[in-house]
Amino acid sequence: MKATTQFLSVHPVLAVKDVLAALGFYVNKLGFEVAFADHKTNPMYAGIRRGNVEIHLQWHCASEWEHHIDRPMLRFVVLNTQALFDEYKTKDVFHENTSLKETTWGTKEFAFYDLDMNGLTFYEDN
Repeated sequence: MKATTQFLSVHPVLAVKDVLAALGFYVNKLGFEVAFADHKTNPMYAGIRRGNVEIHLQWHCASEWEHHIDRPMLRFVVLNTQALFDEYKTKDVFHENTSLKETTWGTKEFAFYDLDMNGLTFYEDN
């Protein structure tokens, strides 16, 4: 019998200019916790976790940011987008167009960018 492979989770890696600043943003503003870091005071690679979601943050040198590169957009499936929206609206993370909306494709969602312009969308099915 052939063995079946199961995908259990995915840990996206986001490029960041400053791992410590990114950790501060995700921990202090978005409620994640540090899962690991390769160095205590000057990390170049670290992981953050909130619930079942884990994201890795990897330092990239300044020369890599000189050219416009499309940044990734992460979509987080959450329960109770209203409560999360209310939590984040007091954390000074939204841009002027951030709003909680119901979409024509049947989700309730909101989105904004992190410090390095990685897109973050939080949603639930209606």
